[in-house]
Amino acid sequence: MISTALNPATVPASPFYSQGIEIREADRLVFVSGQVGMTAEGEILPGIEAQAAQAVANLNAVLDEAGLSPANLTKLTIYLTDPADVEPFMGAAGASLPQPPPATTLLIVAGLGSPELRVEIEAVAAG
Repeated sequence: MISTALNPATVPASPFYSQGIEIREADRLVFVSGQVGMTAEGEILPGIEAQAAQAVANLNAVLDEAGLSPANLTKLTIYLTDPADVEPFMGAAGASLPQPPPATTLLIVAGLGSPELRVEIEAVAAG
């Protein structure tokens, strides 16, 4: 198995995980770590709309690093910390996600890696 870590300079860096891993065999699968509403400079953006847009932009940057696009998404898992954020999240991020949409799970959770974070998106893409 050949794998490549995907850590584009346009998303937050972490010493604890890769932003994505590409695995090549007969077909390619790319597993994308949870992307949040944080800039590459480490700024957590205010509000669900800004965080949703940034999380999707970070997700798309990892896909781009792999030579893929949102059209290659096959599975999304979306974590929100407030049920009231579902509609604002979809309003801010829905147009940036592919149509038809990939298989998706949306979870309401007690918290994420930082108390200020309101959304996290992880994904699987195939290409």
